[in-house]
Amino acid sequence: MTSQAVAPAASHKSAGRRPGVVSILLPVLFAACIARLWLAPLSSSLWVDELVTVFVVQHPGHTSFAVAPQVPESLYYWFPRASAAAFGSSEAAWRLPSILFMSLALLAIVGLARRLIHPDAGWFAVAACFALHGFNYFAIDARPYGMGIAVASASVLFLVKWLDYGRWWDASLFFFFAALLWRVHLVYWPFYVVYALYFGARLARHRVAATGRQMIAVTLALVTALLPVAFTALRILRGAHAHAFAPEPSLRDFAHLLRWNLVAICGACAWILSLCCRWTRVKCGIRRADLSLLLAWWLVLPVCLFVWSLLTHNSVYVARYLSLMLPGVALTATALVARWLPERQWQSAAAALAGGALLFLGQWNVWKPRHENSDWRAAAMEEYRLAASSGTPVICPSPFIEARSPAWTPDYPLPGFLYAHLDFYPIRGKPDLFPFESSPEAERFASVLVHDQLEPSGRFVIYGPAGGARYWKNWFAARPELAGWSNRLEEFGDVYVAEFVSSPKAPVSAVR
Repeated sequence: MTSQAVAPAASHKSAGRRPGVVSILLPVLFAACIARLWLAPLSSSLWVDELVTVFVVQHPGHTSFAVAPQVPESLYYWFPRASAAAFGSSEAAWRLPSILFMSLALLAIVGLARRLIHPDAGWFAVAACFALHGFNYFAIDARPYGMGIAVASASVLFLVKWLDYGRWWDASLFFFFAALLWRVHLVYWPFYVVYALYFGARLARHRVAATGRQMIAVTLALVTALLPVAFTALRILRGAHAHAFAPEPSLRDFAHLLRWNLVAICGACAWILSLCCRWTRVKCGIRRADLSLLLAWWLVLPVCLFVWSLLTHNSVYVARYLSLMLPGVALTATALVARWLPERQWQSAAAALAGGALLFLGQWNVWKPRHENSDWRAAAMEEYRLAASSGTPVICPSPFIEARSPAWTPDYPLPGFLYAHLDFYPIRGKPDLFPFESSPEAERFASVLVHDQLEPSGRFVIYGPAGGARYWKNWFAARPELAGWSNRLEEFGDVYVAEFVSSPKAPVSAVR
């Protein structure tokens, strides 16, 4: 360990003047990627988790969160609250903070690529981010994941700079972002293992400019700052089984969510091109400790959450909870390409990768792509058209797994977290609230409803998530009291609307 500054790994000189065509084409491609992959789906319908964001912001401290106390536990909600206040309550306004956070994340990723891999690797690292569907998805998702990626990226950048130069300013910024990260989402606890592994790798190779006093001070300050979050997480953990919505992952699931294909494709293409073009083997300047950082950034979260899911039988191994690994995937792919790519080819390679991302991820089969396969807005409009009046019964299964007895009851008060989607996209008819899954209580309620409301009304609608709507459509269609009724089902992604009419001669609207 030394108190002198440690030279960054990527100390190569820039390759100098680039071909004019590529220099012009590259920013155009990147602007096109942002326009198509980020901005085009911006105004599409919110999906159910984004509707939770709206509910948290519009109903802070609501008593219905008692069934899911982890939901409002994030600093992220300050930002969509400010955005909606400034720009109005539209889909684009709710998603704007994520775009801003992911733009900041790209700046941090560029800085890390240039510092750790090669001075010209920044363009390629950004193109690798665009080539990851998840990165583009979280850039316009009104949830905390874009903020988490930005905070994690910034924390790593300032950690590297602090260990390289030993400056208190960098140490303070690392502390700030590292202390903030767990407050963005409680599932981000494994990322602190990334810091520890990198710290250990740098110490083992005596490549640390930070002083012992700095390291002790920052470590103690960070542990102290995280203690309140740890207590909150432990308190919420006691009831975690009630919120488990994913099955236990298999090894196949583990491999699928690693997103290893980008690393493999980029590495294979660079190697094949080096053979075909007879490129001279590049001496990779990345330090071993920095390579361990990139691999840890990529792999620690999947490994920790996979093991956690198996040990606790409470699966959290889902793509959005692994979102922090995405910059690690992009930077690992960039580091692998650096083994074969000549300096003069960095911009050309970035342009090719950005063009491929635009081509394959642009959803060119539609004019306006959706952000998510859940069109609650169109489904609510269809319900409004089908419901004859405000008295038309509407069967509303909840999209949230927490909607079961005793939290769910037929007289569950609205507005409430379990039916957050009804708050932003209101319906016309009279909602009859059903749980997430069938239960004896729900079927008794449905039987009473058939006699008391549905038969006298002559018409009713089912509106909700695909699984619940399909189940109750089949259940009501099988009831002898409704044997003479016609019914139809319309799909809006994974949101369904079903219509029941008492007479086959009743007008039934055409399917879209």
